[in-house]
Amino acid sequence: MEQLSFFPEAGQSKGLPTDFLEYVPGLFSVEEGNRFLQKFMAEAPWKQTTQKLWDKEYLTPRMTCWYGETDKIAGTLPWTPELQAIREMVEPLAGIQFNSVLLNYYRDGNDSVAWHSDKESIMGSQPVIASVSFGEVRTFDIRSKADHREKYSVRLEHSSFLLMKSGLQEQWEHRIAKSAKIVKPRVNLTFRLVI
Repeated sequence: MEQLSFFPEAGQSKGLPTDFLEYVPGLFSVEEGNRFLQKFMAEAPWKQTTQKLWDKEYLTPRMTCWYGETDKIAGTLPWTPELQAIREMVEPLAGIQFNSVLLNYYRDGNDSVAWHSDKESIMGSQPVIASVSFGEVRTFDIRSKADHREKYSVRLEHSSFLLMKSGLQEQWEHRIAKSAKIVKPRVNLTFRLVI
């Protein structure tokens, strides 16, 4: 079944809950963003993982890889100079020092992430997540857990920054929907503090 966004093609939904989200377009220049996109697509050791749902295993519809402080976080790859430079840009905006980053590679419009909240216990009770996007514009949808009719969206542009603030994961779900249109690749970095 195809997941399509509820929202218009341009801009953000009116009434976006800025207590929980902050969006900054153009954090990096187009040239920098292009360089990062090509570097990550070509050199990151992408893997497609499986998830279990109702006793069946499914391939996750995107590629991922995990970097961080390898001496403290098992299973992570060591920081690259590019990831370290991006981390140094986003930490002052987030007001947090991150110790890991999950990279997501959306190869085309079939790659997506379903409705979910990032509530892993390893990030504490109210995680703050800094997200940087390179490549194709994709729509980031959020909906209230208390009332699924309350929905908003942000178009995540090339070289943009999105801060998911404390409380978002507790009260909202988010997704990147599939797209029926031809969509070019996108790489998204989500910086996290693993406790």
